[in-house]
Amino acid sequence: MRSQMARGTEFRGYGPVTLAATGMLALLAAAVQALWLPDPAGHMGAYLAVWLATAAVSAAVIRIEMVTRSRRVHSELADEMIHSAVEQFLPAAVAATLLTMTLLRFAPETLWMLPGLWQIVFSLGVFAACRTLPRPILAVGAWYLVAGLTCLAWARDEHAFSPLAMGLPFGLGQLFVAGVLRACLRGDDAEIG
Repeated sequence: MRSQMARGTEFRGYGPVTLAATGMLALLAAAVQALWLPDPAGHMGAYLAVWLATAAVSAAVIRIEMVTRSRRVHSELADEMIHSAVEQFLPAAVAATLLTMTLLRFAPETLWMLPGLWQIVFSLGVFAACRTLPRPILAVGAWYLVAGLTCLAWARDEHAFSPLAMGLPFGLGQLFVAGVLRACLRGDDAEIG
């Protein structure tokens, strides 16, 4: 019964300030890549390390915020709400991981598509999570989908692995979701990370 209630309740465990910080982290990672990794195609391990570390740090920060904020906002339903939120996004995260490993192992010539594919898979995670988030989050899912498709169309050949292919879509996308959540939250919920 509690699990069913959690699935039907708007999840307020994501803090706008924390999500904005992950957007800034993505922009910082793009700057790091631009400065210290001028030939990412020739150093695929370093490229993946930059972006996977950025994703891991972002996920850890979001998780910490999600747990502390949910316990404050959702009190007795917090654990069920967190479980539901993770359950909605987890298939996209697993798919992105398996996709990366598969392309790396069996089709390294297609790795240039990773930034766009990651954004498309991320959009699917956002769309899956929309049922328990404010309705305007659909626009964020659309942002990541369009960004991923644009990246696949643009970021190839000499633009493959451009810092802009990852930094702008994820940086601006996370700032976008932070702005949407900030606009949708009221009172103290909007003020606290």
